[in-house]
Amino acid sequence: GQNSKALYRYLKDKGYDDDLLKESGLFTYERGINDKFWNRVMFPIMDINNKVIGFGGRVMGDAKPKYLNSPETKLFDKSRNLYGLNIARTARKNNLIICEGYMDVISMHQAGFNQAVASLGTALTPGQARLMKRYTDQVLITYDSDEAGVKAALRAIPILKEAGLSTKVINMRPYKDPDEFIKAMGAEAFQERIDNAENSFMFEIRILEQQYDMKDPESKSAFYHEVAKKLCSFTEKIERDIYIQAVAEKYMLPTQDLQRLVGKYGMQMEGIRKQPTQLKTGINEKNASARGIKKEDGMKQSQKLLLTWLIENTGLYHKIKKYIAPKDFTEEIYHKVAEVLFQQFEESGEANPAKIVSMFPDEEAQKEIAALFNARIHEVESKEDREKALKETIIRIKQN
Repeated sequence: GQNSKALYRYLKDKGYDDDLLKESGLFTYERGINDKFWNRVMFPIMDINNKVIGFGGRVMGDAKPKYLNSPETKLFDKSRNLYGLNIARTARKNNLIICEGYMDVISMHQAGFNQAVASLGTALTPGQARLMKRYTDQVLITYDSDEAGVKAALRAIPILKEAGLSTKVINMRPYKDPDEFIKAMGAEAFQERIDNAENSFMFEIRILEQQYDMKDPESKSAFYHEVAKKLCSFTEKIERDIYIQAVAEKYMLPTQDLQRLVGKYGMQMEGIRKQPTQLKTGINEKNASARGIKKEDGMKQSQKLLLTWLIENTGLYHKIKKYIAPKDFTEEIYHKVAEVLFQQFEESGEANPAKIVSMFPDEEAQKEIAALFNARIHEVESKEDREKALKETIIRIKQN
């Protein structure tokens, strides 16, 4: 146990006080003070200016956890830094490769692929994706080939797309990770895998296919319907058509059949978008109870109304955010919408309806959300009335 205090003693001798050492996250304070990373191989984590901001440590023996990371500090924000980016950003390659761990990054750099980075002991975050976008337009995912790696890739793809990055997935089978692959096959073979990386949408479809029995007509048909729904997420017609063709070719489907199916789902979404929903502004509680409508319905109406108002007039957001937070929307479905909507307003100042609608897997919910985005507010006679109605709505939601 003597050595497990070596760093602590060394820094104390240098004159650092305990408050600062505690804040550094390098020590544990459970049974006495010990070095947190004792008996571990250290990976210094640097920011883009090559300054050390934190550490990862891999255990030497069998102790748990296998990897330990510095806690977040004033210097170390995991969601806004990437391991290896200090080198990768000057790699002069036209892409970045995102790997699962520190060892992967190191072995990739050694093999000449110095555009490799890894997220810091957490799943990939939107902040990290935006950080990558500063240095490249294309990201290649090379997560482990096992089930956990596939799941992580499926989670990362929408985050990378949202940041405007073109995304591909590197296939390393039959090997588990880049380190194993390069040791067995060499760097040239890995470069070949990079050149033949799979388009991320086609990867998502291929993984989706594994959930269906393609020998059973009913199951096969269900798979095609799911694919058609996914294809609706491409808002640009030209892009959508290119993908329809690629999917049709790969699964040997007549292109026009898939086109029709996508058209059908697209029309449903359009139809939902175009329905003008008349929303009455003042919901009269007394009349409501007389008509047998429960008070809860009034509450739901108020929340729906406020969301529709926000979507129609984005400038309102900055006026009402002082009073209303997403948690004030007690209807589960509106709560989810409010969370994303508020975040979109904060980040870009405008709403992105397609992204919000596509968050909901079932059709009923999608219809309800799409209706919010296309409702026409029943015109209130004057500006004063409108403001009064808005105030009443906010007060009602707050009281609830």
